[in-house]
Amino acid sequence: MTDNAGLVMERTLENGKSVHVFATTDAVGQAVGHLVHKHSREAIAKHGRFTLALSGGSLPKILNKGLASIKDGLDFSKWHVFFADERCVPLDHDDSNYKACKEALFDHVPIPSNQIYTIDASLSPEAAAADYTSKLASVWGNALPRFDLLLLGMGPDGHTCSLFPGHPLLHESRLFVAAIEDSPKPPPQRITLTYPVVNNAVHVAFVATGASKAPLMAHMLGLEHREPALPAAAVRPTNGAVAWYIDRDAASPAVLGAAL
Repeated sequence: MTDNAGLVMERTLENGKSVHVFATTDAVGQAVGHLVHKHSREAIAKHGRFTLALSGGSLPKILNKGLASIKDGLDFSKWHVFFADERCVPLDHDDSNYKACKEALFDHVPIPSNQIYTIDASLSPEAAAADYTSKLASVWGNALPRFDLLLLGMGPDGHTCSLFPGHPLLHESRLFVAAIEDSPKPPPQRITLTYPVVNNAVHVAFVATGASKAPLMAHMLGLEHREPALPAAAVRPTNGAVAWYIDRDAASPAVLGAAL
């Protein structure tokens, strides 16, 4: 159940995607906090651990707004936290997704440090991707990873993780983690989860705020067709669910009209 504070509308569409529109960014953060709390409790009750992947951008700061809900009575010793993508920079660098998530979340909750899986920034991107694949294997073995929850953002160009429009990595089907040397958004060197992993998640929640996202939202929800689909719109878990948590500024008239 979605936290209803500041809720403008919510609806599950015929394609299975759901959208939750809130009046403010703070309300989005609080709802996402409730979502994390719910999925953590359910996953730990079901199989004794909670596996979470986080992206960077504005997501960590929004997630921080839901800390009160996240901190409420959860067993953080059972959490295993990965990154949906990461920049190939030192962990204390301002571009590091780990640093942003540390300041927004990890510094405030007692997740065991050895269960927060970081990039080895001393390696080349290709070697770092292989190393990160081995970290996935420490939890799932050789099986295709199945995250309980992926928390993702979306750029104004429709990218998610470090999967950018028109990039060859959109067609990667073999690797679980891939290196990117030519990101159109700096810094250019990164690693990213690929679609096989993203689309194997139990639940994917996108968080998008601000007017720059509004022109893309109808496409993201399947209300407007584009060919080819932008990367975030191509996230369709095989046996899972996709939900969008957005503020009113990110909601286009078509999205708001979907409530009617």
